[in-house]
Amino acid sequence: MSYELRDKLVVAISSRALFDLEAENDIFEYQGIDEYYKHQLTHQNIPLEKGSAYRFVENLLSINHHFDDNLVEVIILSRNNAATALRIGNSIEYHNLPIERSAWTAGESVSRYLEAFKVDLFLSLNSDDVSSAVKAGVAAATMLPNKYDNATDDKIVRIAFDGDAVIFGAESEKIYQEQGLEAFLEHERTNSDNPLSQGPFFKFLKVISNIQDKFEFEKSPIRTALVTARNSTTSKRVLSTLNIWGVRVDAAFFQGGVSKDEVLNAFGADIFFDDQDAHLQKSRTKTPSAKVPFNI
Repeated sequence: MSYELRDKLVVAISSRALFDLEAENDIFEYQGIDEYYKHQLTHQNIPLEKGSAYRFVENLLSINHHFDDNLVEVIILSRNNAATALRIGNSIEYHNLPIERSAWTAGESVSRYLEAFKVDLFLSLNSDDVSSAVKAGVAAATMLPNKYDNATDDKIVRIAFDGDAVIFGAESEKIYQEQGLEAFLEHERTNSDNPLSQGPFFKFLKVISNIQDKFEFEKSPIRTALVTARNSTTSKRVLSTLNIWGVRVDAAFFQGGVSKDEVLNAFGADIFFDDQDAHLQKSRTKTPSAKVPFNI
């Protein structure tokens, strides 16, 4: 009997987002593909260190411990070729990650394979692949490379989202950028009873929320947070929209322009999704962060 992915939460991730491959990427960029392949083959038995999305993936996979059949699947989807995949596979085994599926495209765009694997979320350090995934209707973000303390006190996966242009559509964000704060506030007051449109991460949040519904509130292995630059005067439309959608968000922080990094650190986010570089450059120092393409 074939294995069905349709009823799973499927996360596709590039090898460079999962493992620290920045030194190897420098070889590829400055010495060429042949030297890169040679390096990977000669180092295939040397395990790679954990990358920026490792903690998120590790804690996400731990959700499967609560079920007889896996509910979460993580798939390596990489531009590497099959030969250099040996080192990635050896590193997965070394770190005891239960990842059983992978695809190696030998330099071709990975976006054409997202539908074949029923992908709900795609993470990569290649912004072109991420943009292609978003155009294909898949929630996708570019991981910002950094090294983090991967130790966690528990196996609860904590996911933080920005609001506008991430969970919600970009209409309000565009008004703010093009017309300023006062126009944005007036727009939100006028439309407080009208739900916001669905953003690129709505479907992913919905899948996460459906998993949370399988548990009693305090026993859920997933915690979500909305961390937005909006202030509390615009919270009504946001919270009403989530209720109308039937989507659960555990915590909500309306920062009113205050930097998000300290709240994210206090929440203990395993990953944070935002569309604004100004927020991400601060959050990435302590929190694994990923950029959602704005207005693709």
